[in-house]
Amino acid sequence: MEDIRLETVYFQKIGSINTEKTLDIALKYAKENKIKDIVVASTKGTTAKLAFNKFNIKDFNLIIVTHSYYFIGNSLRQEFDENLMNDMKEKGVKFLSCTHSMSGIERGLRINKQPWIFVDLLAKVIREQFGQGIKVCIEIASMVVDNGLISSLDNDIICIAGTGSGADTACLIKSAPTSEFMNLKLKIILCKPINF
Repeated sequence: MEDIRLETVYFQKIGSINTEKTLDIALKYAKENKIKDIVVASTKGTTAKLAFNKFNIKDFNLIIVTHSYYFIGNSLRQEFDENLMNDMKEKGVKFLSCTHSMSGIERGLRINKQPWIFVDLLAKVIREQFGQGIKVCIEIASMVVDNGLISSLDNDIICIAGTGSGADTACLIKSAPTSEFMNLKLKIILCKPINF
C-alpha cells in the first residue's frame, strides 16, 4: 500500500479570521473524497450561515452543533438565534443542541469549585495540548452519533470547529458513540491554528 501525501494548513492566527478558509478546505476535501457528513460547531449562528452557503444541502448532510440550552446559565435560553435555527431547519439543515460529551455534570462540579473529574480533565488536556478546535471536533463527532444524525459509523465525517469564535479547525474523523469513545479516531487534521 502506498503512503498518502496530504496538505494540512496551519493558520498563524486563531479564530473567525480563518472561517472562510477553513470551510473552503473542508469543502474541497469533502468533494474530492466523497465525504457526505459535515458537522459544524456554531454558538451564535455566524459560522452556521457561512457553512450553509458553502455546503449544498442536496449534496451534504449538514449538521450544526450549538451549545446546549442554558449553557451559560439560566438567564439565556439559547445563544444561537432560534429564528435563524428554525429557518435553517426548514431548509434542510440538521441541528443538535445538547449537553457536550466532555461536559455536563462534571463541568458543573468544576465551575462550583469541586475537584476535577476525569472527562472534564480529558477535555482540558486535549484543548491545551492540541487546541480548542481539535477538542470540539472530537466532542461533536461523538455527539452527532449519540443523537442518530449520521447514517453509518462506517462513514468518515468532517468536523469543523474554532477557537473562541468562527472556525479555524477541520478534521476527518472516524466517529463513535460516547459509550465507545476509545473507538473514535481523528484520522486527518485538514487545518488548525499553529498558535492556539
